[in-house]
Amino acid sequence: MSFKIQRTALKASAKLPAAVRKAMSRLTTVNGDGDRLDPMLALVVTAAAYIPSLALVGDLVSRSRQSMDYHSAMMAEAFEPFAVEEDLVIDTDAGGVPVTRYSLEGKGRGLIVFYHGGGFVLGSRASHDSVVRALAIASGADVLSVDYRLAPEHLFPAAVDDSVAAWRYAVEKAPDWGVDPRQIAVAGDSAGGNLAAVVAQQVRGEEITPCLQLLIYPVVDMSRKRPSVHEFSTGYYLTEEQIDYFCDTYLASRDQLSDPRVSPLLAEDLSGLSPAHVVVAGFDPLRDEGLEYAAALEQAGVPVTVERAGTMIHGFANMALLSPDAQATVRRMGEAVAKAVASAG
Repeated sequence: MSFKIQRTALKASAKLPAAVRKAMSRLTTVNGDGDRLDPMLALVVTAAAYIPSLALVGDLVSRSRQSMDYHSAMMAEAFEPFAVEEDLVIDTDAGGVPVTRYSLEGKGRGLIVFYHGGGFVLGSRASHDSVVRALAIASGADVLSVDYRLAPEHLFPAAVDDSVAAWRYAVEKAPDWGVDPRQIAVAGDSAGGNLAAVVAQQVRGEEITPCLQLLIYPVVDMSRKRPSVHEFSTGYYLTEEQIDYFCDTYLASRDQLSDPRVSPLLAEDLSGLSPAHVVVAGFDPLRDEGLEYAAALEQAGVPVTVERAGTMIHGFANMALLSPDAQATVRRMGEAVAKAVASAG
């Protein structure tokens, strides 16, 4: 079946009346917290479990990367072209880091430095093109989307080094783009949420720090597994086996698990970090560590807001075409950025 036909079918299913979706939801899974899985995302997890080509991880890394780009585009919202969609390259000692600058109207109210998800192995600016556009529209900010180096070709800390370099580049270039450097946020989903959290820690205490760290279902502690990993071990798109694979592919050794650049929750001191907005999904193996990181930040005196997207699965921001609730959650993420940018101005 062609991409166009599949996408047309998904668009039609996404337009089901609210009453129909509500009726369908009575048939979906309920988690330990009493949340009921979004019916449209239930179709995604069922397909991913039984159709190998739809699974997050396949037999070859190259094929998995292509598949993620393809299926993300299929399940993503579509937007009109922006005034600025500019591909750039950041020069570093390790080579060039490709980035794309998005600006809806040519000059945004602030800037989001965005790090894509994909377990440090998959994902790209292409796979998250729709996500960053949605955040730009909801926040009014420009976005700098970062293609950091991926494993297994480039092991930890390559992704961290590229992510920090992208932050510093954004701070340097912001005035040229009409943006106050104090109004730059870092954001990312899953592995990208890890990198956003790590960048916030790495630049703490500098003259310019993020006005917000937007952490979307982030991985923040690879050193141990929490109850949500076991509750959602299989059957909810991201699996426990895939988490283990990503960890072992990203790191040269499990001895690195306690490094705060791998597991930012394990940093000795979390005080003085940028304000955070943490989003977790109700049917996500990573849910509990995200909540734990939010609680640890709050305990350290960091301003924190948390959104528990109880009906969602891991990766829902890339599937917003299918779910009005997913679209609304992404809009609220953008609104959190807009609020932080306004406060920093």
